[in-house]
Amino acid sequence: ISYAMITAIPSLILALVIFGVMGLTKNPTALVNDTTCILQAIEKEFYISFWLFIVPLIVVVMIIKKIPAFPVLLTGALLGGIFAVLFQSQMILQVADSSVMTFRTLYTAILKAMYTTIGTATGNTLLDTLLSSQGMRGMLPTIWLILAAMMFGGVMEVTGMLTVLTEKLTRFGHSTGALAVSTTGACVFFNLTTSDQYLSILVPGKMYAPLYKKQGLAPENLSRTLGDAATVTSPLIPWNSCGAMQSTILGVATLTYLPYCFFNIINPLMAILFGYLGISIAKISQ
Repeated sequence: ISYAMITAIPSLILALVIFGVMGLTKNPTALVNDTTCILQAIEKEFYISFWLFIVPLIVVVMIIKKIPAFPVLLTGALLGGIFAVLFQSQMILQVADSSVMTFRTLYTAILKAMYTTIGTATGNTLLDTLLSSQGMRGMLPTIWLILAAMMFGGVMEVTGMLTVLTEKLTRFGHSTGALAVSTTGACVFFNLTTSDQYLSILVPGKMYAPLYKKQGLAPENLSRTLGDAATVTSPLIPWNSCGAMQSTILGVATLTYLPYCFFNIINPLMAILFGYLGISIAKISQ
């Protein structure tokens, strides 16, 4: 188990327990009926096979091998198009709005799936909504928000406003527990104010590194806390680039799915708890 996962694993277990309790205590009858209809519609319109797991498996292996993001995304997209041609020919014809399978039809369907709005006609309204997509065109508003957030955060950093704010927060880090609280608070604060996950990791990371070193704490403590606080809380903020992207992809408002993000809420609290209890706190080797 990597050092970064030490707090994530108990947080994940607690989240699964909560979801399990909710699943066992809620009335599932309506959901089961809906699920049965959806599964029947999927089996009717799509070819379902374990061979289809090859594409995500290849992508996961590339990520584990630490291959750069662009080749991984490009490979996943290209393989997805190839497998769609091999296994979902009927859907290819529907997307291309054609009745004849030609090279032009295949090329048109794959490109449309990647860049523009497409939909399906399975006869199940809920499934048709779930499977509709806007491709790269639908992500443009999110891209604009990310660019605006990065420019805003850059202005705050260059003008020194972030430095002043962080110096106020670092005054409270006199113990390991207090340092964990201060770091977590700073990460959440910068997620709220800079609207970008990367700045909420970068800026507190730079500011708190001397404090961790001064208290004899190894750098991996800071790295883990940044991941526990900045990474998981950014999707919970509607105007943050992560929150905007997730709500766009899911089609669900950020504040609507927030109450069910148990892992994202528990993980920062777990980091603080580990800090106060001194659990898995690495010291600088002499």
